[in-house]
Amino acid sequence: MLRAMRIAYHMMSTPVGLLFLARTPKGLRHLEFMDRRSLKRMIASHAEQHPEATWEPSLLDLKPYVEQLDAYFNGGLVEFDLKLDLAGSEFQLKVWEALGAIPYGETRTYGQIAKRIRQPRATRAVGLANNQNPVVIVVPCHRVIGADGSLTGYGGGLPRKKWLLEHERTHSTRLATQGDLFAGTAREGSRRSPR
Repeated sequence: MLRAMRIAYHMMSTPVGLLFLARTPKGLRHLEFMDRRSLKRMIASHAEQHPEATWEPSLLDLKPYVEQLDAYFNGGLVEFDLKLDLAGSEFQLKVWEALGAIPYGETRTYGQIAKRIRQPRATRAVGLANNQNPVVIVVPCHRVIGADGSLTGYGGGLPRKKWLLEHERTHSTRLATQGDLFAGTAREGSRRSPR
């Protein structure tokens, strides 16, 4: 007899609101904005997708995810290193993988993502897959913008998208400046003649 899949969940507070995190034994399955929904309603919204699952609250199981998200929101982490367990169609998985390749502090258009997955005419389908991303922030759907540079739609709302992009732009500039400072110091040190 098959055992029911265990899904550990946790809720965390962030500068962009409460986040709901849920992971299977394979990795993070859901990372969503709660938007005034209760934990009970968040879990119920996934009941059909996981009919046999046992849901258990556990910060311990989600600690690495919470720590990396905290570091991201504090401006100290630019690339997540977390196990994911994304469930979607082959097309959605390709789109989400392409989103993960967008560098911190940068943006891409829906058309660029469509070209990246070798389906240049699938711009609308890319937009739909982007909207159905089950792991916000870690799979950075907020980094996708309209062809004209506009922010366009975002499942978490445009104010959040704007905040996330400005946060990344600010910290990528700061990190680049720090890198230049340290690179300059290293160059000066290497130019000094030994005494």
